[in-house]
Amino acid sequence: MDDLTVGIDIGTTSVKAVAAGDDGTVVARARIPHRVVAPGPDRFEHDPQQAWVDGVLAAWKSVRAGTDQPVAAVTVSAMVPSMCGVDSAGKPVTPGLLYGDARGRTPAGSSDGAVDQDAAPTPRSGSGAAPATDASEGSTEGEAAGFARWLAARDGVHALWPAQAVANHALCGVAAIDSSTAMAMTPMSDGQGWAPELLEEVGMTAEQLPVISPGAAPIGELDRVLVSAGTIDALGEQLVAPCGDVGDVLVMCGTTLLPWILTDQWIEVDGLWTFPSARAGIMAVGGASNAGGLFVDRVRALVGDAPSEELLALGPDDLPVWLPYVRGERTPLHDTDRRAKLLDVHVGHTPAHVLMAAYEAAGFVVRHHIDLSGLRADRIVAVGGGTQSAAWMQALADTTGLAVDVAAEPYSAALGAAYHSRVTAGLEADTSEARRWGRVARRVGPRAGHAAAAESRYRRFREDADR
Repeated sequence: MDDLTVGIDIGTTSVKAVAAGDDGTVVARARIPHRVVAPGPDRFEHDPQQAWVDGVLAAWKSVRAGTDQPVAAVTVSAMVPSMCGVDSAGKPVTPGLLYGDARGRTPAGSSDGAVDQDAAPTPRSGSGAAPATDASEGSTEGEAAGFARWLAARDGVHALWPAQAVANHALCGVAAIDSSTAMAMTPMSDGQGWAPELLEEVGMTAEQLPVISPGAAPIGELDRVLVSAGTIDALGEQLVAPCGDVGDVLVMCGTTLLPWILTDQWIEVDGLWTFPSARAGIMAVGGASNAGGLFVDRVRALVGDAPSEELLALGPDDLPVWLPYVRGERTPLHDTDRRAKLLDVHVGHTPAHVLMAAYEAAGFVVRHHIDLSGLRADRIVAVGGGTQSAAWMQALADTTGLAVDVAAEPYSAALGAAYHSRVTAGLEADTSEARRWGRVARRVGPRAGHAAAAESRYRRFREDADR
C-alpha cells in the first residue's frame, strides 16, 4: 500500500483529523473539541493556543498513534477568515478572531471600530470560504483587513497569522499559508503577495504576515513527514464530495451551513455567491448561513437533546417555525442585525417539537438558496459532521422535496485535506481525481406527508425572510 496521508481540519468547535490510504479508506481518525467564545452576536473567537496549536498537535499525535503505517504528508485546513496576533516567538497573544466577528468591521483609520478596546476579551482556555468583501462579514475593504487593524493595535503583537499559519508553525516551525487562504483575505492579498499600502495603514509589513506558498508545495517537515501550506475547509470538503454534476446540490452541514447548487453556467444572483467548483467547467452558486450546527446546537442547549428516533416519530402537521438568526444571517440576507424567532408555538409543543423545527429551519435555508438561484436541483449531497444526525438529514429531504445522498465520511474537510497531502507528497499530480474518494453511505428520501406539511411552514419562513 502507498504511504498514508493525513488531513487535519480546524473547525469552529473541534479539530478533526484522518489518515487515509490511496483509495480514500480512513484507517485512523481523531476529534479534539475546543471552545468557541461567543459572548454576544457580534463576537466570535477561539483561544488560538487551544484550538490552533494544542488541538492540532493532539489530533496529529492521535492519528499517528492509530496506525503503524508510514505517513507521507500532512495538510491543515481551516475556516476563513481567521486571524490572531503572535509575539516574536510565534506564540498567540490575542484572541483568534473568526468569520463574522464585529472586529472585522473595524473601519479604515480606526483600531477599534464597533468594538471598545478596553472591553476586548483575552484568550481563555477551555468552521466556509466566503468573499472577503461580503457586506455581512466585514467592511467593504474586507473582513480580514478589519481583523488586522484591530489586532495590530493590541499590546505585544509582532505578527498577524491566520489559523493555518499558526498550525503550520506548530507542526514544522514555518508560518505559511496557501494561495487560496491568502485569496480569501482580499484585498490584503492577491494570493501571491501582500498589499503594501494597506499593510502600511494597518501598521504592519509583509514580513509580519505569513509566507504565501503556491499550490500544494511542501513548506517543511515534521518527523520526516512533509507539511503543506494548507487549504480552506470548504475547498477540502468540495474536493472529496461524492458529487460534481449539473443539478447536484452540495450541502456542507457543519457549524456553518453551506448550500451550493452546481451548474455549467456562470450566473450572478442577488444575495448569493458564485465561484468555480472543484470540477472543471462546473460553477457553484450558493453561500454560507448561520443556520447550521451553530444554530442547532444553541437550540439543543436551550431545550435539551432528543434521539433522532423520537424526532422522526413526530407527526407531520404540527411543528413550530424557527427563524434561525442567532447571530444575524449571512447569505442570502446579509443582515447582521436579524435575530432568531420561534413562531406558532403552542401549549402542546414539547422540546422535541422545538428541536425538530430547528432542523427544518436549516432545510428551509437550503431551499431558499435553491429557489433564489433558479437553477436545476436534482438531488442533495450532504457532507460534514451534521450528516451523523438522522433527524437533520430527514428534515433536509422533507423541506426541499429532494433525495439526500449522505457522504460516508463525516470528517469530510479533513479527508479533503488528506487528499491534498497526496499532491504535496508527489503521489498525485493534482487534485483533479479527488472525487474518487467520495462515497455515499445512504440515501434519504422525502416523506410525502411531511414534505407537504413542510411546504406551508416554508411559506411562513419566507414571509419573515423576505421582509
